[in-house]
Amino acid sequence: MINDIKNDASARMQKSVESLKTELMKLRTGRASAALLDHVRVDYYGSETPITQAASVTVEDARTICITAWDKGMIGAIEKAILTSDLGLNPNTAGTTIRIVIPPLTEERRRDLAKVVRNEAEGARVAVRNVRRDANQAIKDLEKAKTISTDEMKRGETDIQKLTDQFIGKVDEVAAAKEKELMSM
Repeated sequence: MINDIKNDASARMQKSVESLKTELMKLRTGRASAALLDHVRVDYYGSETPITQAASVTVEDARTICITAWDKGMIGAIEKAILTSDLGLNPNTAGTTIRIVIPPLTEERRRDLAKVVRNEAEGARVAVRNVRRDANQAIKDLEKAKTISTDEMKRGETDIQKLTDQFIGKVDEVAAAKEKELMSM
């Protein structure tokens, strides 16, 4: 029973780390990345569709993203979706191709983005700690119901704490890597 609780806690903590990675991918670092447009949705004949399902998104060089729509009529909708996104990018349309030049980040903007990274990381740490709290509560409930002994409860709580420390370390690694990427020119 304790192993089931630990496995569930581990899976939920891993989801918190993955969620952090997904959120950090949306942050613009001054370098072109196709993942930058992953959360942008385009109105594709009446339904909101990820841009990658309406066009091919490629990286031409370190500062340019190239989008080629599969349907010529979608160029305007894709351009509008990029303009209305929270990325602050200006697409340049040339026939059936949209190019987005990623402007270099200013030092002040880099510091602001580093703060955002730290806030996102703290949110992920809180999520991991909440999973720890839930798992410890489930273990205590088992002990109250006399399903497990007090020693097993203490051992389970220790294992959950080790798991928590491991995943908080992963969160810190992900955040430090993103911050380093932001601060490098």
